[in-house]
Amino acid sequence: MSSSAFSLARLGWRPFHSQQLTLQDLETAHPARVTGVHRNGLVVISEQGTTTVTLAPRLLETLELPITVGDWVLIENDAPRVQRAIAPYSVIKRQAAGTDHRVQTIAANLDTLFVVTSCNDDFNPSRLERYLAVAFEAQVEPVIVITKADLCDSPEPYIEQANALGTSAAVVAVNAIEESTAEKLSQWLQPGQTVAFVGSSGVGKSTLVNTLIGKSAQDTSGIRQDDSKGRHTTTSREMFALDDGTWVIDTPGMRELKIGAVDAGLRTVFDNIEALAAQCHFRDCRHEAETGCAVIAAIEAGELDSRRLASYQKLQREAALAGMSNRERRARDRHFGRMTNSAMRIKEKYKR
Repeated sequence: MSSSAFSLARLGWRPFHSQQLTLQDLETAHPARVTGVHRNGLVVISEQGTTTVTLAPRLLETLELPITVGDWVLIENDAPRVQRAIAPYSVIKRQAAGTDHRVQTIAANLDTLFVVTSCNDDFNPSRLERYLAVAFEAQVEPVIVITKADLCDSPEPYIEQANALGTSAAVVAVNAIEESTAEKLSQWLQPGQTVAFVGSSGVGKSTLVNTLIGKSAQDTSGIRQDDSKGRHTTTSREMFALDDGTWVIDTPGMRELKIGAVDAGLRTVFDNIEALAAQCHFRDCRHEAETGCAVIAAIEAGELDSRRLASYQKLQREAALAGMSNRERRARDRHFGRMTNSAMRIKEKYKR
């Protein structure tokens, strides 16, 4: 066990966590925060220092969500072993890519989520809306950070597009390698607070982390000039301590952020569409071609961007699918299969 110990308050411990402990817990174990998740165990830090601990298979079976970086766990006093997990006050998560319906946890016990994009072809309002919905669903404050401001004529058009999303998220444009970046983000970097950086590969997340830490904690690489796509640098989630007492979680670049059941988050991100929908003539209006649709009327009047509606409807479909139970999902798949088979039989019949 290393000597790099911190007080619980410095590690981000809150009364919320204390309320989950019993007298027996305090007698047999001590709290520790997860700074890394690896195949051979968890790297944790506590008032006793930093160490690697194991996680029993029986405990894994009882967890509602997989343990991730930023989580708090109780470590047995007599062995480097997790006794139980402590529920987080916030957790950023997503659905696994492809047909896998598992939930993947990204970071836990977050206060601020820095959604990083850049002043090039990576900037995508619809992708930003995905990240914002996930953050608001988790009740984590999102901040849009626009990097590579020094590599474009002016970052103002990107700032205007980000502000046009109409959410409460602050928007900050930075040159990630300048020391002034820390000052621009300082209001969210406070002792005991935890922040995370998310975004596509190559947008400058690891460079931002390195600048804040003041050393090359994470390897970095540039972007491909032909398509502005980034090369992967960070390959695993790790938590770092800043000198000012803030904890920073860097994450690998995400080619896809598949949202889960984020109904509350969507209502927050698209509150203007929600308000318009309440004025539609039909309560079950799909905002396509219905008579008296206030949403379509706003688009035709130039008061609402049609891209926003398309993004909203797409995310709604994803959220609805993620919210289905396994039984409902199987029933839907069977129904779709029957429809496909019926269509194929009709097609074969007319061929004859």
